[in-house]
Amino acid sequence: MPEFNQQNAYASQEEDVFFDDGREIELLHFVYSRPDINEIRGNPEKVLAAIDEYGRTKKYLMNVGEDKGRIVTDLIVEVKPETMVELGGYVGYSCLLFGHAVKKAGGKRYYSLERNPEFGAVIASLAALAGLSDVVKVEIGSSDASIQRLYDSGALKHIDLMFLDHYKPAYTTDLKLCEELKLITKGSVLAADNVIKPGNPPYLEYVRSSVEEKRKRVQEVNGHAGPDERFQQKTAGQYAKREGEEKLSARKGNPNLVYKSELCHSFEPTGEPDAVEISRCVDEVS
Repeated sequence: MPEFNQQNAYASQEEDVFFDDGREIELLHFVYSRPDINEIRGNPEKVLAAIDEYGRTKKYLMNVGEDKGRIVTDLIVEVKPETMVELGGYVGYSCLLFGHAVKKAGGKRYYSLERNPEFGAVIASLAALAGLSDVVKVEIGSSDASIQRLYDSGALKHIDLMFLDHYKPAYTTDLKLCEELKLITKGSVLAADNVIKPGNPPYLEYVRSSVEEKRKRVQEVNGHAGPDERFQQKTAGQYAKREGEEKLSARKGNPNLVYKSELCHSFEPTGEPDAVEISRCVDEVS
């Protein structure tokens, strides 16, 4: 496992409030008020550097960060996705980093799905500043509704690579929705963030399960449910103040898909250990 460079560490994550307290709009002003703003325009790397500077010198930002980001950018170089989707955009760090990589790899579209309209506006503004508006498309709304809307409109026909970094209990249900819509098929690749911090036992269980195990669980699926009880209340209720009680669809997915998964250890931008789970859909059993 590589070592973390403490000189690049973000400010510590606050115990109680660490997002949605105005810092996201403050970041936007921070970036646009820089004296070198004209040099930043059209340069994704410099916009990312400005975001990192805010996270290191001002306030913590819940970004993927450089270390885990490198895992996914290397994956983009390998996969060369024509269409990549991220679930959870926050302030656009991952969108700029991965959208730029997709563009360089010859890809056509990077969808950033973000349910908070203020965060979505920050993403769109920074993507435009970085010169990525031709590739990046920001969709506002709940992740499942946005996936369904993009599918119904014909805009999203297949997902070559998907980055999951949104509401943790929704990782599994949103993946299952994509499977049901045949957006995820043999050849699709998934990269799931925060599988150690704060952790995501239901998602890891699903992508690591055999077809037989998943088929058995399908018989138990019925109706709607709240977040899996294995999530800590802090994680399950992360958006309760703004969004209210969470309701997740108990979806069946496609249990016949076979994933080959690999846990890639890395670090949060604060230096705390975390990992990205890379899951490749390698087969579909009839």
